[in-house]
Amino acid sequence: MRAAMKQLGYVDTYHMMNTSIENPPDALMWMDALCAKYDKQGKPFTREDWDQLLGTSQAVCDWPAIAFAKELIEAYPEAKVVLTNRDVDSWHASTMKTVYWRVTDQELRWLSNFDWAASMYYPMLKKFFDTFFEGDFPNRGKDVFRKHYEEVRSLVPKDRLLEYRVTDGWGPLCEFLGEPIPKECSFPNVNDNSDFVTRSRRRNRNQMKNVAFRYLVNFIVFLAFLVMLYRLAMALGLF
Repeated sequence: MRAAMKQLGYVDTYHMMNTSIENPPDALMWMDALCAKYDKQGKPFTREDWDQLLGTSQAVCDWPAIAFAKELIEAYPEAKVVLTNRDVDSWHASTMKTVYWRVTDQELRWLSNFDWAASMYYPMLKKFFDTFFEGDFPNRGKDVFRKHYEEVRSLVPKDRLLEYRVTDGWGPLCEFLGEPIPKECSFPNVNDNSDFVTRSRRRNRNQMKNVAFRYLVNFIVFLAFLVMLYRLAMALGLF
């Protein structure tokens, strides 16, 4: 959906990639929002808070935003809502092999202790699954999925809600949003997650290299400092 929205001109469509890769510090605000909603720690987000996090965006999709469907619908009552319908079983199986796999990824968990981006992103990712999916995605995920869809249907007036499947193509989506149908491009199909683990492992390796390089540089600087102190001590006749 993000790719489709971008092709329609909604170039800043907020997605999980924003916080996982493009701007990891966003994870800190999402964590604040999750703690306020589920743990009653801090104040619930107001429109001003959401504007700070999402204000430059023209559209929002995917997680972690789905945990705040009610809050976002109430904060932006003028917004249109596209509810992308999926078969719950295929969605659950796909998520188990992709995003939920990242929750259980020991490499990412380890990296979160050393890498600045992972240290912000991973705790928020785990918090999202522990709260929104009630701490048991394998067994509770499908029920939460169904409840989420029913909640959205109950909150959004019918004239602002589109129930949509990506297989429907451009027509219903463009009509709902009041946008012209793209003439020279087919509806994007970029949600192929067959290499998700491979891509995630590659990202982990790159982050590990960055961590190793940073620690190596720090070690060299520290070693050079010790050498300087030793030479100074020798010059002063302290040894």
